[in-house]
Amino acid sequence: MDFSIFATGDAWIALLTLTVLEIVLGIDNIIFISILSNKLPAHQQKKARRWGLGLAMGTRILLLLSISWILGLQADLFKVFGMGISGRDIVLLAGGLFLIYKATVEIHEKIEGDEHENEANIKKPSFMSVIVQILLLDIVFSLDSVITAVGMVDADKVIIMILAVIIAVGIMLFAADPISNFVQKHPTVKMLALSFLVMIGVSLLIEGTGGHVEKGFIYVAMGFSVIVEMLNLRMQANAKKRRERKNLEENEFGN
Repeated sequence: MDFSIFATGDAWIALLTLTVLEIVLGIDNIIFISILSNKLPAHQQKKARRWGLGLAMGTRILLLLSISWILGLQADLFKVFGMGISGRDIVLLAGGLFLIYKATVEIHEKIEGDEHENEANIKKPSFMSVIVQILLLDIVFSLDSVITAVGMVDADKVIIMILAVIIAVGIMLFAADPISNFVQKHPTVKMLALSFLVMIGVSLLIEGTGGHVEKGFIYVAMGFSVIVEMLNLRMQANAKKRRERKNLEENEFGN
């Protein structure tokens, strides 16, 4: 690999741009990893998140080192009703279906289940099964982000893309635990996160059937929804404080 390319300002601008892109594209990955890891026993959750992000980084780097193979995935393998289906389409379709299925099952459990009422009788998934599920979605998310990165930077500048992935995953490692704890602590946020995963799964299906979904619209919608939810949480916290203060004052007057 030629590190001399960093003697130019363009290389540093590309590195910064790709790092930001990898972080943005990795948000849905963190959400998925957080939701799956929180189903494990408490002492395994942090380890699962570390493994999940480590596998995400490894998958992205391996794909970047196989750019010719990645580009070949975009060639049609066969046709269905006159529409060409490539290897990339198959991966996106399978990933989209899997993501919609997992998110829908989680939403159903939250709405219909009583997971906290009889937690002792709930069979928790094994650590390995969670890691396998994370790895499968890592492949889908990684393929999407790698193809995007290759489109932004010349294929011969792989080192820039690899460094961007390493930096982005390093940042996400620090953010994974706070995000996971926050999602687990607030049920409405978790439901919102699961809804995001359904939306992302649908976008993967659209991409896999030859359509195009502007990711900027998806992330703007996600960001707006998060802001609204943060305002709701703040409103609920302030209302709780007012109730506690009112109860305290009533108790003082009562005495």
